Amino acid sequence: MTSAPHTPPNPPSAPGQVYLGDHIVAFSAEVAASPDEIFALIVDPHRHHEIDGSGTVQRRATGPHQLKAGDRFSVDMRVFGIRYRLPLRVLTAQPPEGDRTGVLEWAQPTGHRWRWELAPLPEDPARGEKGRTWVTESYDARAQLRPVRAALSLSKVYSRNARGIQASLSRLQKRFASDR
Repeated sequence: MTSAPHTPPNPPSAPGQVYLGDHIVAFSAEVAASPDEIFALIVDPHRHHEIDGSGTVQRRATGPHQLKAGDRFSVDMRVFGIRYRLPLRVLTAQPPEGDRTGVLEWAQPTGHRWRWELAPLPEDPARGEKGRTWVTESYDARAQLRPVRAALSLSKVYSRNARGIQASLSRLQKRFASDR
């Protein structure tokens, strides 16, 4: 009896846009890692620069290495050559558990939020698929005042954040693709 040759899993597709409502920019992608592995990376603000696709998050961060709801942290940023420190507050830090989606969300002082959702995908060991996660990253500006949202739109913040989110998800895919 001969066994069928191992068929490697299909490479994950490029991040795709997800509509979550007005004033929200969101993309999702499949990542070849468990939700726990990804959560361990994103829950540590000292490592955010490792996956940031926008090129704005710098190496230096202050605050805990494992964020919990209510924690405050800050990261050094650089946009258009201007360096600044961005203070943030964690709203939700729910580790993934079993089939429960992991969530990490923080707010900026101006009210907009960044959110990561990590939903476990079914494993298929016959196809070499194990520890896969459907990752959604979103930028939510609904809490901004209408004039602020208009200014964000005029300055192309939404489109820049869309490109940054896509690139961050692609970096996450590449980071874990080599681990399998």
